[in-house]
Amino acid sequence: MENDVEKIISLLTKASEEEKELIRKAYDFAKVAHGEQKRNSGELYFNHLYETAKNIAELGMDPVSVAAGFLHDILEETKIDAQIIEKKFGKEILFIVEGVSKLGTLKYHGADRHNESLRKLLLATSKDLRVLIVKLCDRLHNMQTLSFVPPEKQKRIAMETLEIYASIANRLGIRKLSRELEDLSFPFAHKEGYDEISSIFKKSYDEKLENLEKFRKSVMKELAKSGFINFHSDYRVKGLYSLYKKYLKSKKDIDKIYDLMAMRIIVEKTEDCYKLLGIIHATRKPLPGRIKDYIAFPKFNGYQSLHTTVFTGDGDLVEIQIRTKEMHKEAEYGVASHSLYKEGEKNKKQIIHWIDAMLPYSVSDIKKDFLSERIFIFTPKGDVIDLPTGSSAIDFAYSIHTDIGNKMSGVKINGKLSPISTILKGGEIVEIITSKNARPNRKWLEHVKTTFAKKHIKNL
Repeated sequence: MENDVEKIISLLTKASEEEKELIRKAYDFAKVAHGEQKRNSGELYFNHLYETAKNIAELGMDPVSVAAGFLHDILEETKIDAQIIEKKFGKEILFIVEGVSKLGTLKYHGADRHNESLRKLLLATSKDLRVLIVKLCDRLHNMQTLSFVPPEKQKRIAMETLEIYASIANRLGIRKLSRELEDLSFPFAHKEGYDEISSIFKKSYDEKLENLEKFRKSVMKELAKSGFINFHSDYRVKGLYSLYKKYLKSKKDIDKIYDLMAMRIIVEKTEDCYKLLGIIHATRKPLPGRIKDYIAFPKFNGYQSLHTTVFTGDGDLVEIQIRTKEMHKEAEYGVASHSLYKEGEKNKKQIIHWIDAMLPYSVSDIKKDFLSERIFIFTPKGDVIDLPTGSSAIDFAYSIHTDIGNKMSGVKINGKLSPISTILKGGEIVEIITSKNARPNRKWLEHVKTTFAKKHIKNL
């Protein structure tokens, strides 16, 4: 099928004629430069560039990013050099293309090489987030064609995608990308686990989907009776990799996974989210401890929504997510949704700060400290501190400030004095008690999770 650049341009909502012409120019230039080059699949190399650019456009990114998508492999795969790219497309596009090109030799084995390649990615991304977005969209199409890669390379690439790229996409709030990267990688990275969860899930998939649609229709009727009509709803069954992680966490008890099925309701205004939650709880019994208010307390990546898990009446549990249109866009596209809008600047600054914080660390430390599962802990003033699961009160103290950690003498958790070695749980309110004469103890190393805390304890 002919790759039509106009199809990609039609995906852009705010492109001027000049910007559209930039994309056409990049399309034509890449097509000629790559010529008859082929990929492992036997298809023209240019098809990969087209699909990468399309992925970028579908995220709502700007025309410069889309143009860079067409050109992202040109320095590595052709005889075109950086000077030509700068002359024809400018420094901005060259920076993105070079940023992505530097990652081309990234290998999962060989720690030094891997650490340096990831550091280069983070360094380029800290100056321009679009470098990472282009790389993620490039990786997405590579995963879609992974079956054509030699078998000995498939698992390495899939593991790298799961542990690095999908995790970063998730932390940036780009769930549209992270879900696809996870589910494409899963069968290659963990084949036995994939086969196991697929077998369990297939047995009840059709029945659960039918029950979910029936439940959705009944909720719609109840909302209409209450005079609530201005909303949109859909539903989903959890992605296989996400399900597998919860399956392992629940010690392989599928009945303990309460958000296996999820219904989403999109409303106009924030206050409508709370009204709708009240209507649902008036007619459906919620599961205790499963009501989460991410509107009042957004996740690090800007995600906002109300979550509740309710009994369906048919023996099932369904998670209901309630959010506005703007929140939904943020939930699916994360930092990518800020590319054209000023209101995302604050969140983008937080992301850049997070990326800068990773620069001194090795890949293994980044995976453990920055890309692992998270818990959200509150300070007494209501500020939210984001930590890896398994963190202790000592980790919490150091995450607030090095001096707080170094002078820590005690801790109150939910108002009660507790050992400083206590492993924290999400949602707890933690108050650190300090003393001028307090000093870190080497024994603390047995109770801390984060590399940051370990480093400061060891240095004193």
